Amino acid sequence: MKSLYEKIYESLKEEITSGKYKVGEQIPSEKELTKYFSVSTITTKKALEKLSNEGFVNRIRGKGTFVIDYSKNMNDEQKVENEDKPLFGLIMTTFDDSFGNELIGTIEEASQGKCFVILRRSLSIPSKEDKVINELIAHGIDGLIVSPAQAEHYSLEILKMVVNQFPLVLIDRTFKGLAAPSVSTNNEQAAQVGVNHLLELGHKNIGVLIPKANSTTTIEDRKKGILRAFAKKKLIADTDLWCSDIRNLIPSHEDAVKDIEVIKEHIKKHREITALFALEYNIAILAKQAIEQLNLKVPEDISIICFDSPPRNKFEWNFTHIEQNEKEIGRLALNKLFEMYKGDFTVNNIHVPAKLVKGDTTTKLSV
Repeated sequence: MKSLYEKIYESLKEEITSGKYKVGEQIPSEKELTKYFSVSTITTKKALEKLSNEGFVNRIRGKGTFVIDYSKNMNDEQKVENEDKPLFGLIMTTFDDSFGNELIGTIEEASQGKCFVILRRSLSIPSKEDKVINELIAHGIDGLIVSPAQAEHYSLEILKMVVNQFPLVLIDRTFKGLAAPSVSTNNEQAAQVGVNHLLELGHKNIGVLIPKANSTTTIEDRKKGILRAFAKKKLIADTDLWCSDIRNLIPSHEDAVKDIEVIKEHIKKHREITALFALEYNIAILAKQAIEQLNLKVPEDISIICFDSPPRNKFEWNFTHIEQNEKEIGRLALNKLFEMYKGDFTVNNIHVPAKLVKGDTTTKLSV
């Protein structure tokens, strides 16, 4: 199945090579093509850019798109094929040693000789994500891998891409009702692994720290996994011990102070808590500070487990954590994007297993 922009591209190419539009003549504008084919300007823009890149037309700002002498290109198809490597975009919310670096490295290595990749960050800010998407489209990208910003609803720009069959793969998190392919951790299984570790250590009063913007399937699946882990042990999870008021995953100093206070108040309200499961790494950092400000110790008084953490080292806190397989996520995401670029728009959600890495922040509950 070919994408909409490829269909428009082939239609215009056929009209040019058949002589309908001769060298020097102007072809329909983006606006005219958008109306004729009932598609978005993103789609027609990509079709015209591909024609330009392959030497069939020349686009002149403020004047239009004109047919040029393409005979040399037609006689050198092999050269065009070799030089026509796709340009892909990669948008991460942010990246560091805790999550992102290995994923990006894998995509960069796998792209060698096959495609070009432009990397951008959204900082998990929806408005910035929209801006970055538009910038990449203006650069003429042929496909996009994106880790969506944490928000109550998915981006309008992402929705446009899905509707217009633009090659798009979501990583790390997805949204309910959005028919876009994705590659992510099997978050339900991963959360069960984390809870099982705490239960084996004797913890039953487990507080769960959840980001306030938690409508993504990632967070929902982690919550399901926690409940399922309790159920499998014939236990009931006390959801009163859960806190979903953590607002900032990439916090400024002021925001961090507010979130630490929220966690402190939650712990003081529920003194029976013996362990905390932070559904994001940055929340675990806030939780450890909150516990220490209450003159308690990790893990002697309260254990902490989380998703993601930097590799073990002597300079940072070594959290017991769920380690996502970034390399596999990156490899599969790029493979899927290539499939879409070649016309296969099958929507599937690929889930990659995660594993437990024991650190210094969990211990057996003392009786």
